Amino acid sequence: MFSTSGPKTSITAVAALALTLFTAPAFGDHVKSTKFVPGHGVRLVMPIMNPARGMKLFVDKGCVACHAINGVGGHDAPAMDAHTLSGLMNPFDFAAKMWNHAPAMIAAQEGAFGEQIFFTGEELADMIAFIHDDEAQHNFSEKDMTAKAHKMMQHEHGGKPAPEKHAPEIGHEPKPAAKGGHVDPPGSKPHKH
Repeated sequence: MFSTSGPKTSITAVAALALTLFTAPAFGDHVKSTKFVPGHGVRLVMPIMNPARGMKLFVDKGCVACHAINGVGGHDAPAMDAHTLSGLMNPFDFAAKMWNHAPAMIAAQEGAFGEQIFFTGEELADMIAFIHDDEAQHNFSEKDMTAKAHKMMQHEHGGKPAPEKHAPEIGHEPKPAAKGGHVDPPGSKPHKH
């Protein structure tokens, strides 16, 4: 891209690169997705999607009260297990699906929590990352639940931890006991015995 055919070309290229680096605003958690022309309107950015933050939000915002992941959570709404999905997911399609179900979800939130749940764009991006990350979901278990989340759920599992009670419906059946009688519990990554 840079020519060394003459000092003028090389200096011009270096100056252009320096101008780009030093005049572009820094977005720590964003990736620029459109060409920016100073003075010509807004720029679109895509937030960096973080499934670990999304997992925490899934619990803290109360989504877990109605939706289960890896068998953990409520069962009043569809489970959000990533392993049941395939192909590519456009995050805007997911947001559109939420929008289309908003009246029912808002009514359920107001009935259960007395108010509507609100998200920022970055929070929603992180939630979408968690909901579509099978590996992150395998690490999700009862230990990630808070007292507040349990209170929001008001949901019994017949005395069994949720992953064991709901293993057949979520598709993560426990592995048969290996030598020594060890079993990989649902919600954990399989490992060598």
